[in-house]
Amino acid sequence: MLGSTHGTLTTDSRRARVIACGEQPGPAVHGRPADVDDLDVGGRPLYAGVPDLDRFFRPESVAVIGASDAEGRPNTGITRQLMAWADRVGARLYPVHPTRTTVFDVPCFPSVADLPEQVDLAVVLVADPLPVIEQLAEAKVKFAVAFASGFAETGEEGALAQQQLAAAVGRSGLRLLGPNTNLNAFEKFREDLDGPAIALITQSGHQGRPVFALQELGIRLSHWAPTGNEADLETSDFISYFAERPEVGAIACYLEGLKDGRAFLLAADRAARRKVPVVAVKVGRTETGARTAASHTGKLTGADTVVDAAMRQYGVLRVDGLDELQDTATLLARAKPPVADGVVVYSISGGTGAHFADLASEAGLRLPQLSDAKQDELHQWIPPYLSVANPVDNGGHPVGDWRGRKIIDAVLDDPEVGVLVCPITGPFPPLSDKLVEDLVAAAERTDKLVCVVWGSPVGTEPAYRDVLLGSSRVATFRTVGNCITALRAYFSHHRFVHAYRSPFDEAPRTLSPSFRKAQALMRPGQQLSEHAAKQLLRAYGIRVPREQLVTSAAAAVRAAGLVGYPVVMKASGGQIAHKTELGLVKVGLTSASQVRDAYRELTDIARYEDVTLDGVLVCQMVERGVEMVVGVTQDDLFGPTVTVGLGGVLVEVLRDVAVRVPPFGEDQAADILGELRGRPLLDGVRGRPPADLDALVEVILRVQRMALELGDVLSELDINPLMVLPRGQGAVALDALAVCR
Repeated sequence: MLGSTHGTLTTDSRRARVIACGEQPGPAVHGRPADVDDLDVGGRPLYAGVPDLDRFFRPESVAVIGASDAEGRPNTGITRQLMAWADRVGARLYPVHPTRTTVFDVPCFPSVADLPEQVDLAVVLVADPLPVIEQLAEAKVKFAVAFASGFAETGEEGALAQQQLAAAVGRSGLRLLGPNTNLNAFEKFREDLDGPAIALITQSGHQGRPVFALQELGIRLSHWAPTGNEADLETSDFISYFAERPEVGAIACYLEGLKDGRAFLLAADRAARRKVPVVAVKVGRTETGARTAASHTGKLTGADTVVDAAMRQYGVLRVDGLDELQDTATLLARAKPPVADGVVVYSISGGTGAHFADLASEAGLRLPQLSDAKQDELHQWIPPYLSVANPVDNGGHPVGDWRGRKIIDAVLDDPEVGVLVCPITGPFPPLSDKLVEDLVAAAERTDKLVCVVWGSPVGTEPAYRDVLLGSSRVATFRTVGNCITALRAYFSHHRFVHAYRSPFDEAPRTLSPSFRKAQALMRPGQQLSEHAAKQLLRAYGIRVPREQLVTSAAAAVRAAGLVGYPVVMKASGGQIAHKTELGLVKVGLTSASQVRDAYRELTDIARYEDVTLDGVLVCQMVERGVEMVVGVTQDDLFGPTVTVGLGGVLVEVLRDVAVRVPPFGEDQAADILGELRGRPLLDGVRGRPPADLDALVEVILRVQRMALELGDVLSELDINPLMVLPRGQGAVALDALAVCR
């Protein structure tokens, strides 16, 4: 639905483009000076203002353009709903229709120009909203909603119409929701619920229904933003706005696409600074990356891989299903921060406890074994033949009397325990009723999290409907999987925000001295030779082997003597992507005769393959280390990205890579390595020494600087292999490929 909106500029992107063209920036955004300090070295914004959407969600006056009360007309039902909503929020509503004097007995106005006051919000029900936008601009309306479909979701012609609409909105000064949106923002929200609320953002209105229905279970919802095609207002605007709202405990999103990658990161950054969790379903996990990329990293990094990495980088918690969205957002909105990361499973069945513990441990939750003293305490009330180490198996009977509460309190009093989970696979009254009452009572007196998995498929039992759902202190789930997913997100979020430092605060704003050297090496639209690509690396302080570029066999022998045997010889030319496959690499040459023969063989192969060479590289041979790959690729949404992984000739087979979207700091550069399956290789295995991790992180940061500064001219960069030497000896880029935009 949103694919054709790429390239539409947000407010900050527009301002960045104006500054880059030498024009004067616009006014300050929410008190922040709108000057070049708000841009990084690549001209990308480092700050996004928060749109003031108060008058959108709570307008004092509303105009309904195309209002109707004619029986059987679609606009009639919409008008009726909007009138009821305006009455609930205390807004004055003005119907607008050129041929009616009243609509539902309310005076109707023939045009926007005839309205008796400047309205906050205009709801546009006509098929073509473009002419109306211009009228609303003249009337200085603050916000508009366009329901009409037939825009970018329909193809090229609709995309062009949407671009025209977006341009008109950009000139108008008003903010637009839609087109192709619906009435979700004007639903009836329950006002009798308290506590932290969930704010909901959906790009497909129907997909938000399960989250909206949480109100029937006592979960508070504060807002619903159905963003539609996002010709103007987009997901990022609403994340930024909701993150500043004191009543919002979590933001739940259903996303089909992102309009502006940098705007999304800045919004997620704002939520992370405010410690507001963002939980998202993002569809489109299939591989849609650059299939014709020249570099290894270009082939390994698909669009969804980058989206996933960007979300993790800024603390957005990605889930798969709408049920997971419901449960995870609810837990994060309502639960207090953890006081410990230990999870204890408490059940009436050893099988139930063991099953849950297996799944929880596999998901990465920590289930500490309770101390001997704590186990002795529990055995005061639980038969000694039952295991209480964790999981705690009470055998069933103790939950029916005074012992049940004693057991729960004793577990919660353990300082290592932050969460108590009680899976109840099915109701067994009256024991299950007593168990639920004890859990709720215990939750009321502790700051620790108490979770119940109510596994009954019926869900009509009083213990569930009246007791569990009536408690705001117990987190209740219907499935084990959703409970574990939510708990993992709960710990992940709080670990993340506790340590979070915004990379935008430290992003480089001035070009480095390396930039001018690098600029001179760029060849627009061409792939650089290995020799030129290594010069690019040298410009940014990345170490390469001793080497010389030669154009004769005799020169190759002289170069080998200077470089030092053994040597590696490689054909160097701008057309060569993968030299090994063509036989254009010779390794371990130890004599002048081998060097002469290798030179002739390399040039013969190049001639046969019709490959133009700029020469043959005679290189120092570096053997001892871990082969890694570090690269830069361009993502349509986020711009330059940095990829790190296990390198060598099997890089595309192993596909063991991790991605980061600049900017990121040194800590995040180090954290990338923890995402690799082959991470233990860097620590030293089978007698090998540990690798120089500090040097590897330094290369990653230097490559990031290159990506930031050269993002507009560098399409791909591939350092493979980057040989990471033993600790204290550094890292050497043995081969490099660079493609200019």
